[in-house]
Amino acid sequence: MEEEVFEQVVSVFGTLVSWVAAGAMVFGGVVPYIPQYRDIRRTQNAEGFSTYVCLVLLVANILRILFRFGHYFETLLLWQSIIMIGTMLVMLNLCTNVRMAAELNTKRRSFLATDIKDEDIRIPKRFFLDFDWNYFWSWSRFMDYLQCVLAFTLVAAYITYLLLDSALFVETLGFLAVFTEAMLGTPQLYCNYQNKSTEGMSIKMVLMWTSGDTFKTGYFLLTQAPVQFWTCGLLQVFVDLAILFQVYYYSRYPQKPVSHNTSHTTSAKAL
Repeated sequence: MEEEVFEQVVSVFGTLVSWVAAGAMVFGGVVPYIPQYRDIRRTQNAEGFSTYVCLVLLVANILRILFRFGHYFETLLLWQSIIMIGTMLVMLNLCTNVRMAAELNTKRRSFLATDIKDEDIRIPKRFFLDFDWNYFWSWSRFMDYLQCVLAFTLVAAYITYLLLDSALFVETLGFLAVFTEAMLGTPQLYCNYQNKSTEGMSIKMVLMWTSGDTFKTGYFLLTQAPVQFWTCGLLQVFVDLAILFQVYYYSRYPQKPVSHNTSHTTSAKAL
């Protein structure tokens, strides 16, 4: 009797752990963007957030979904990509509205001493269909970002449909998807190298990256996810460890005098 109760407790505990792990995999990637979203809404300032983060994650997750048509992987990871795409679109919508409002306010202040009315103030519009590479991913409307994402998705889906029978193409597609996402930590690594310092970077933040990427990679290995997933997961962990090594090295062997006025550097991944 006691053995049956113990087995039931172990079974319930195992189920609970699997649910927690599944929830962490699906929603863990979007959690850092919640305080960022709230901060942008509160301050009405989006300058601290790079919308290229959204671009990279949109491309990576769209490619990952297409990869599933040629190489099946766990449905949990599919939902992770869908939720991340939705999150990035929400962030883009907010950033676009805030940026355009800021540009309008700047124009108003510049004409404050004149008799120009608000309705006469014109802000240059930049649209996706202008195909002007000088303003790529800096458009004036959220609709333009949607058009770009839709165009990329349709083209990528069409190419995938044509080459779906090619094992080389499918595996390359999967590698590109996870490799793109894995590279999100490299801007901070390169920035630290250029500055020869890690001043202004949160060590706690990097430790959270490392623990999260380690958990994710371990999950990929335990669930026997496609090799591209855990390979690039290991790459992310190595990048995180390299940044932590920079923290140790530059604090132990300073390359230049530390200035307390140094502006804080924030990588794409941190956002």
